[in-house]
Amino acid sequence: MKHKIYIFFLILGMLIFPQISYAQVDFNKKPDDDLGDVEDKFQEFFYEALKQKGIENYDRSIESLLKCIELDSSVPVLYYELGKNYNKLKNFEAAEEALKKAVGKEPDNEWFLDELYGFYASQNDYDKAVKTVKQLVKYHPDYKEDLASLYLRSKKYDEALKLLDELDSKFGISKSRDWMRNQIYEETGRKKDQIENLEKRIESRPDKESNYLALIFRYSENNEKAKAFKTAKELLKINPNSQLVHLALYKFYLDDNDAEKAIESMKIVVKSNEIKPEAKLKVLTDFVTFVGNNPQYEADLVEATAMVGNNNNSKTLIELGQYYLTKKDKKRALEYFEAALKLEPNNFGVLRNVLLLYIDLQKYHLAEEKSSEVLQKYPSQPLFYLINGVALNQLKQPQKAVEALETGLDYIIDDTKMEIDFYNQLSKAYTLLNNTAKAKTFSDKAKQLESSN
Repeated sequence: MKHKIYIFFLILGMLIFPQISYAQVDFNKKPDDDLGDVEDKFQEFFYEALKQKGIENYDRSIESLLKCIELDSSVPVLYYELGKNYNKLKNFEAAEEALKKAVGKEPDNEWFLDELYGFYASQNDYDKAVKTVKQLVKYHPDYKEDLASLYLRSKKYDEALKLLDELDSKFGISKSRDWMRNQIYEETGRKKDQIENLEKRIESRPDKESNYLALIFRYSENNEKAKAFKTAKELLKINPNSQLVHLALYKFYLDDNDAEKAIESMKIVVKSNEIKPEAKLKVLTDFVTFVGNNPQYEADLVEATAMVGNNNNSKTLIELGQYYLTKKDKKRALEYFEAALKLEPNNFGVLRNVLLLYIDLQKYHLAEEKSSEVLQKYPSQPLFYLINGVALNQLKQPQKAVEALETGLDYIIDDTKMEIDFYNQLSKAYTLLNNTAKAKTFSDKAKQLESSN
């Protein structure tokens, strides 16, 4: 729907008041009939209606408009304003009646028709909306796109596609029309028609990259991978500098066991300024999996992640951290998890991995400091109390370790392994405190749980 600015104060005189000739007029002479009074009242009521509408007092605005109509019922703009006020008050039957009267009195008024069309569209009365917007098409071709949208919403798919073809032919491709077209193909299952449309686009515009990319996507979606791969290679021939095509090519090369070309495409993707971080993440994730099965290419993975540099998002960093964990390279894994933590400081999973790695890598000061900080945010997470207790034991601060561990014990629910770890750490803390009796008590508790499991 096209929203027009209706310039009342410019056209008010033309719509309402007769032209006035100022030649030979005695302005001091009193009128000898009541016409002047009627015009004054009309003008007073009309401006009062506009004022009340402006402050959203629609009932009062309607009252003033009805008084205007009592004085002169032939003025179309009164019904136009009346319809808008009724619509605001959700009196839809009265709104439609008033707007129809405005259009009936001035059938070629674009603004009246546009308001009536908007009203029908808001009420999901598509048949009446279609009838009205067809009257508007002659004013502006954009209304044809509105008409196509109405056909889509009313499931008149053939009419919509015919109109979209006409608009594309005349004005070129647009994102909004392509969205409608794809909605129709999706709702009707016309995958073949969708692909044929894209193939025709390439025939008519063989230099346009977006047509190839759309066709590659649709071929892939339709499980026609050979055609998708062929189309991607055709695009690369036509546009050797294309970066977006490598989002498809790297995957095709991987599936084709062409590791060298896959790596080349992957590096183009991660270096590209045109490609979004989410897409780069997908490529890196796939490549991490590939390197997991083909470790001889790990150097290329390291190089690719270095290329991404500061453009890494947290998901990419977490994925790489997990990869290095599986490779038992805890130092490298920690680097990536710490980087991810800077981007997502409240990510529970990343916090856990960082703290556990601090313990594994014997970074006990960092483990104690960070776990104490984290417990302020997560005071009911037993794992963080355990990490804190382990770090304090290693730092020869057994009394603080006991306090942390005994507090954390209260939060354990159905986790025998963690409970055993708590008892072992408490036994160690009491041993450091030379309290052998309590040390043995907790050691025995741990052994008893171990034996029962």
